[in-house]
Amino acid sequence: MKEPLKLGIPKGSLQKATIELFAKSGWRIDVHHRSYFPDIDDPEITCSICRAQEMSRYVEQGTLDVGITGRDWILENDSDVYPVTDLIYSKVSKRPARWVLAVPGDSPYKDVKDLEGKKIATELVNFTRRYFADAGVQVNVEFSWGATEAKVVSGLADAIVEVTETGSTIRAHGLIIIKELMESNPQLIANKLAWADPWKRQKIEQISTLLQGALRADRLVGLKMNCPKEKIDTIVGLLPSLNAPTVSPLYDQKWYSVETVINETRVRELLPKLQTAGAQGIIEYALNKVL
Repeated sequence: MKEPLKLGIPKGSLQKATIELFAKSGWRIDVHHRSYFPDIDDPEITCSICRAQEMSRYVEQGTLDVGITGRDWILENDSDVYPVTDLIYSKVSKRPARWVLAVPGDSPYKDVKDLEGKKIATELVNFTRRYFADAGVQVNVEFSWGATEAKVVSGLADAIVEVTETGSTIRAHGLIIIKELMESNPQLIANKLAWADPWKRQKIEQISTLLQGALRADRLVGLKMNCPKEKIDTIVGLLPSLNAPTVSPLYDQKWYSVETVINETRVRELLPKLQTAGAQGIIEYALNKVL
């Protein structure tokens, strides 16, 4: 029997979304209380849970063959891994996470170069040091264990590099963003030796394909309805679709079955129009994957 593929599940904010995404993709992952080794209903895969901040190191070392983590932590660890695919978790985040440079609202600092010789607090220490070094600005970068915004407010740091989506938390602490340093989103990454192994690569590509299919289906629904023959052109004209609606004659040749896939936000406006146009027996159904 081949050695199972070692899959890393990120602990923390991405864990629940990752397990739900795998479920839609066809894999059931069961996490036991206080266990870092979940069960998965695939004998070719074993699972481990670890922090997203450490995932790329374990994948690079080969402790894990494949895992999910943010682009930010890959850059922070300067990890030499194979980037299989981006995974935008729409149910967790509507937009990429942004790492930004922020200072007090009444601060004289308006640009990166204004921070020469100043103290920067952040969890993303290595990336921040490289960023300022590349900009030719010497700063003192200190690791922050949390509550990073408060470091500036209390005078423990002159500026912070912090992650945000909308910037609302940063503004709530009276800070302003003077520079966006990086955008980050979840990525499926692989150990380079595992990627070079034909069997493991095939398994990783299978996972990647099905995860992407599940993500594409996240905001899509299927619509199916019956339409009288004389109304078919009008009804088909109302329907958006990935390519074109599927139209099939029913046993009674005076009626057709019409099926399409659309964005779920269109449904609330479209259904009344379809009814008015003569569609009957309209069914809306969820999708697991779109490939």
